[in-house]
Amino acid sequence: MLVLNRLFLSAALLFSILYGCSNIESPSRGVSMKNEDKSLEKATFAGGCFWCMEPPFERLNGVVDVIAGYTGGEKENPEYKEVSSGATGHYEAIQIIYDPEKITYEELLDVFWKQIDPTDAGGSFVDRGQQYGSAIFYHDNKQRRLSELSKEKLSKSGVFKKPIATKILEFKIFYRAEDYHQDYYKKNPLRYKFYRSRSGRDKFLKETWDDKSKKLPAEELKKRLTPLQYEVTQKNSTEPPFKNEYWENKKEGIYVDIVSGEPLFISIDKFDSGTGWPSFTRPLEPDSIVEREDSSLFTVRKEVRSKNADSHLGHVFNDGPEPTGLRYCINSSALRFIPKEDLEKEGYGKYKRLFRQ
Repeated sequence: MLVLNRLFLSAALLFSILYGCSNIESPSRGVSMKNEDKSLEKATFAGGCFWCMEPPFERLNGVVDVIAGYTGGEKENPEYKEVSSGATGHYEAIQIIYDPEKITYEELLDVFWKQIDPTDAGGSFVDRGQQYGSAIFYHDNKQRRLSELSKEKLSKSGVFKKPIATKILEFKIFYRAEDYHQDYYKKNPLRYKFYRSRSGRDKFLKETWDDKSKKLPAEELKKRLTPLQYEVTQKNSTEPPFKNEYWENKKEGIYVDIVSGEPLFISIDKFDSGTGWPSFTRPLEPDSIVEREDSSLFTVRKEVRSKNADSHLGHVFNDGPEPTGLRYCINSSALRFIPKEDLEKEGYGKYKRLFRQ
């Protein structure tokens, strides 16, 4: 029987029993999955109910297939009823078949973290137990290294105050779940939406990634940052022109938020504006940038801040070169530069393909 947290309300308990991902049975047995196309690669993730983990990956360009199944346990060919009871040691998981020429493993990891609560060590949302826990199952040493870097980056980002509980485990074998569970959200859209809307997953993801400031406490930031970095990112100060770290930097690489590590700009879009500050024609990741009206001086300007850490970065002006006509005038003290040759070991390997090899 599914073990539920005692703090859940009786209504949530009844809901999980009647409609949870843990009570559907199917007569067909799972089988191990083999990928015969050598040009494709596999990624295996566990993030609670596999119904909810399939859709976000199936929408990605470069993903060939997403299979719901079981992994991590000892029993061969487990059935759903056994796995959902927690008796086999398996996780509900998905295996992603993807084309590495179109989408990278790092990009898949970025999507994975934004589907789960990585701080939950006892399950995932309404579904409780190890079988519904979150885990990354690496297929080789490269995936292991990238997973560890990605987890470390998330831990340091300030998005979560609790420790990251998601496990990184060696992949052994994957068993395809019963046909009933494959693309469940397409086959049973009403029941899927009803389950998902009441599972707590979407509410958590919205609050975590859309609505909530990810700022670390001031005491923590003062320990991590230099006095100038703190004044710039937290107090909206401006560093002196021509006397900052990156205004003349001509090396190839990317610039990330000094606080959270979220990618912001790339050297390809950097130009000499003559102002004495690093200037870019556009952001590397538009979703990582927030623009706000700034009336602190005698004129209205457009302030630029990072989305996750809410760091003050600088301002954007309409006097830049083509192709955008914009000038993102950014404080060096708000940035950390990662050279092209260090992108993979720092967990930003997906951006290497943007540079000429």
